[in-house]
Amino acid sequence: MSYFEKDAIISGLGISRIGRRTGIPGLELTLEAARAAIEDAGLTADDIDGIATFGDTPLAEVNAALGIQATNQTLGFDTGGVLTPVLSACRNVGEKRARHILVYRTVLMLGGTMLQAPATSEPNPLANPPVEPHIPGTRRKLKPFEDIGELLAAHSYSAANWLAMHCRRHMELYGTTKEQLGWLAINSRRNAGLNSLAAYRDPMTMDDYLAARPVSTPFGLLDCDVPIDGSIAFVVSHADYAADCPNPAVNVEAIGGAYGSGGWFHRDDFPKMASSEAAAEMWSRTDLTPSDVDVAEIYDGFTFLTFAWLEALGFCADGEAGPFVDGATRIALDGELPLNTYGGQLSAGRMHGYWLLHEACLQLRGQAGDRQVTRRPEVAVAAAGGGPIAGCMLLSC
Repeated sequence: MSYFEKDAIISGLGISRIGRRTGIPGLELTLEAARAAIEDAGLTADDIDGIATFGDTPLAEVNAALGIQATNQTLGFDTGGVLTPVLSACRNVGEKRARHILVYRTVLMLGGTMLQAPATSEPNPLANPPVEPHIPGTRRKLKPFEDIGELLAAHSYSAANWLAMHCRRHMELYGTTKEQLGWLAINSRRNAGLNSLAAYRDPMTMDDYLAARPVSTPFGLLDCDVPIDGSIAFVVSHADYAADCPNPAVNVEAIGGAYGSGGWFHRDDFPKMASSEAAAEMWSRTDLTPSDVDVAEIYDGFTFLTFAWLEALGFCADGEAGPFVDGATRIALDGELPLNTYGGQLSAGRMHGYWLLHEACLQLRGQAGDRQVTRRPEVAVAAAGGGPIAGCMLLSC
């Protein structure tokens, strides 16, 4: 059976300046990445006939600044989480609705999370309907506009809390250890030391990892990704452009996505996540198998997310991700499965899955510089998301 993604390639890559609290406007970073990707693909802005993003710098602003009239491409693969714009671009070019689509993701650091109280003591019934949301883990319902400090302190779960519960369950079921999580973080930092754009490059020891301040048991600060400012862009083109690419075209072999899948915890197979369904869909669309993959770039918003993806993608059995990464030899640049070779979100910075896709393409092209894996890879997997959303791509060059 033929799938639309097999007629799609990634023809261009672009990355902006990366930093923490840079103060650089989002549009400026977006244009840096977009122009670099278009040039890398050997194209001009006039060649771009589609544009997509994961909800950051407005498309109209980017179109105007680039001087193009590209269509917002939304048709297609709508269950890929943060990678949805890329997967949708693959469908649009594969089905010849467009030839070259620019996809970008731009992030800016926030000074903190702020929940503002209403301006007056009386709620606006149109802006804030009188609902009584139930917060999981509480014994009562919260009333609208109840004390915000209490809400934040006692009832508002973050992704760190949700994923920590997944991780704790995995530990109880399979004996996964805190130190095994640490080896993943240490490997990422080692790779980040070879990446001049990474936010954190200083070496990390197991003692450093274990001494990091607690965030949500079993996670400490070094289990969590690093907020940054930056932008990454791709040009997704029809496969018939491959011969004209100035750089090696990256072929899209298979894609998979999932959304919902029992939410955060309503699953019979908890602590599994949507990554299980996304990976199964991807493998169903190709004759390749996990043993064919030479390098893996896997989402690490928290260390445990990578463990979940390693098992979902079939690189190890359920419960075996901890032993798989233990010692960080199997996942090193010269190991059996080089993992998060650019430093991952844990050390390079949080780009919501777009940097890992960028790195997968660089590795397949042989353009990753000092961090290029020992054996030139032919097949790579890029996987992003956690909890109820997930998307993954199998790539070749």
